Amino acid sequence: MIDFNRPHLTGNEVLYMNQAVENGHLSGNGEFSKKCQQFFQDRYGFKKCLLTTSGTDALEMCAMLCDLKPGDEVIIPSYTFVSTALAFLREGAKVVFADSMKRNPNLDAEAIEALITPRTKVIVPVHYAGVACDMDKIMEIANRHNLLVVEDAAQALDSYHRSPSTGEKRPLGGLGHLGAMSFHETKNITAGGEGGLLVVNDERFIRRAEILWEKGTNRAEFFRGAVNKYGWVDMGSSFLPAEINAAFLWAQLENLDDIQEKRKALWNKYYELLKPLADKGFFQLPDIPEYATNNAHIFYLVCRNLEERTNLIKYLKEHDIQAVFHYLSLHSSEFYRNKHDGRELPECDRYMDTLVRLPLFYDLEIEEVERICKTICNFCNHL
Repeated sequence: MIDFNRPHLTGNEVLYMNQAVENGHLSGNGEFSKKCQQFFQDRYGFKKCLLTTSGTDALEMCAMLCDLKPGDEVIIPSYTFVSTALAFLREGAKVVFADSMKRNPNLDAEAIEALITPRTKVIVPVHYAGVACDMDKIMEIANRHNLLVVEDAAQALDSYHRSPSTGEKRPLGGLGHLGAMSFHETKNITAGGEGGLLVVNDERFIRRAEILWEKGTNRAEFFRGAVNKYGWVDMGSSFLPAEINAAFLWAQLENLDDIQEKRKALWNKYYELLKPLADKGFFQLPDIPEYATNNAHIFYLVCRNLEERTNLIKYLKEHDIQAVFHYLSLHSSEFYRNKHDGRELPECDRYMDTLVRLPLFYDLEIEEVERICKTICNFCNHL
């Protein structure tokens, strides 16, 4: 069986986890946490980074930092993971769902303006498959309406947005006021199964981010010597990951370039072998706009209809290949459909019914990609 996903081990994870134990500091914000956070700040130029226990926690910190009031509105795509919405609902906000683009599952920036009301406070672009949303357009709208932008960059590690007007290339997670990343075991790198990162790009939020991160206390300032005692000063929670998770993540970060190179080689082989079938109209391949780069997080196909998607997944399973569909549109979910305003979001629903994800992980071999593509070709020949 070719698995859909298999977490990669670089070889130093256990070594560094043992070092964390020997250091005698396991509760978080120790040596390995600081090394990981500094890595992101140095490599990508982020102003402030804080490790979290998950991408969901990073999003929840973002939502708390937005200082939302009950009834404030937040625009997010419907085709996303539930954490994108939950983080803001917990703060009492009203979620306003936007449709996806025709060319890829990302938030349609052209649809945002019509959704803005006097209650709108935040726009949350989700960089699906690590491919950038149209951030020039989104930031222009946000600046004009005085809105905050929180990037859900859960899938977007080591991917960039390239401005068509200036050519400037900036890392995803680093363009909005705040960003959130995930190190779940299905991502390009992992912190041992779960993990996340809060990215703070606006200095207004740095001090409060540290307080929320430290359970509502100014403990971080105390350890820097900025205050002579610390106490409870704000809301917060236990967002810090254990130092063992940070140690695991550090072993992955040391090998990030190698991991990315291998994943991109696999992604490119998929694209090369499946393009002839896409050219014949059997399915749509992943789209990388001119303003985006590819971090090879996901390789997906968009089938022509639900029946073909269902049959393709079944056919692959019969040939010992595990492929999966992805999100159910949040606006039509059991939990939220009665709260949705009734607008149709046809592109979100199309991806919900037709998108299929193929196996993609570091230890997958090129020969296995070739086998998967041959199996898909055989399936298409029988349509």
